[in-house]
Order: sequence, then C-alpha cells, then structure tokens
Amino acid sequence: MSEGALFSTYSYCCEAAGVAGNLFAFVLFVSPIPTFRRIIRSKSTEQFSGLPYIYALLNCLICLWYGMPIVSPGRLLIATVNSVGACFQLIYVIIFIISADKEKKLKMLWLLLAVFSVFAIIVFVSIRVFEPPNRQLFVGYLSVFSLISMFASPLFIINLVIRTKSVEYMPFYLSLSTFLMSLSFFVYGMLKQDPFITVPNGIGAILGIIQLVLYFCYSRREVLRRPLLESYA
Repeated sequence: MSEGALFSTYSYCCEAAGVAGNLFAFVLFVSPIPTFRRIIRSKSTEQFSGLPYIYALLNCLICLWYGMPIVSPGRLLIATVNSVGACFQLIYVIIFIISADKEKKLKMLWLLLAVFSVFAIIVFVSIRVFEPPNRQLFVGYLSVFSLISMFASPLFIINLVIRTKSVEYMPFYLSLSTFLMSLSFFVYGMLKQDPFITVPNGIGAILGIIQLVLYFCYSRREVLRRPLLESYA
C-alpha cells in the first residue's frame, strides 16, 4: 500500500472516530430534556439542582476553546461537539433560572456570570500570555482537569447502584452512549496523538464499561428476583 493510501486511510479513520463521538455526544446532550419538560410543566425546579448544567457549560466552553484552530490546529471536531454541547447546557441553565425561585435564580445567575468570566479570562490569558505551542498545553491541561472533574457524576451513579443494588437511576442507553462517546474520542485522540483528548476519554470509557457491567449484573439479579417475589405474593 502506498504512503498516500495509508495517509488517506488514517485520515478517514480519524475523522470517522470524531464524527461518531459527535453523534454519541448528541445523545447525552438531549438526555436532560425529559427533566426540563417536567420543570417547564410544573413551572418549578422542585428538588433538581442546576449545578451539573453550570459545570457542564464551563466544561464545554473550555473544550470548545481547546478545539479552536488558534489553540489546537486540526481538532475541529472537538470544537463542533462542544459548541453544540455549550448551546444545550446554556438553554438548560436559562430554563432553570426562569423556573427557579428567587434564591435559586440569583445563585444561578451569579454562577452563570462566573462561568463566562472564567472562560473570558482563560481566552484572554491563553492569547495574550502564551504562544501557539504553549497555548495548546495551557488550555489542554485545563480541559483535562475540567473533564476529569466531570467524572464525579458517573462515580456517584456507580456508587449509588452498588449501594442500592438497583439500576433504577442508571438508564442503560445513557450509560451506553457515554461509553461509546468516550471510546470514539479516545480513538480520535490516539490517532491524533493528543494526550489531552486520549487520557480523559480513556478514563470515561473505563467508567462506561463499569456502568454497563453493573447494569447487566444488577438488572439480571432484579429479573431473577422478581418471579420469586411474585410467586411468594
């Protein structure tokens, strides 16, 4: 096989992995829609927290900036997925603010202002202080830290499943999408030889596998237990 054909195959595989990651990420972005339909119908945020969407917005903005050509040339698919994610998270935050009581509304407004302020500082510092090679390192380390901090949510779900021995709060398709998205971007990062993409998504893929294993273990246990309970009743 010629060198040109090898490069073409490599480029195709790289782009395919990035596009797949974008598609699986979209499933994750739309997953909170039922929650916000409930909030809109009840005109109340009830006991829901807006913090996950604030954190997700900041994470998407940082990763969006990392994927921009001025920071990391050739990482446009990282920019596209996180631009879509940032739009979704911003919409969720706005709906939450509109529906929240006065105390929550003020808190969320301040947090939203803080997110945009932090992002503006990151953009300013990365452009004014760092030249292109070091600029990618600076934003890359921030994006890795931000992504790893987001793994607190899967860890919480895994802990909850183990404690309750139930998969009620861990939807299968959400866990599957998380795994497939992380795996796709892990492959994309490997092909791009970019540790700032590979490392966090590798961790995400491992956590996704753990969630799927737990789902099959505990869902099977619930199925086996149910007939016994029904016959006993």
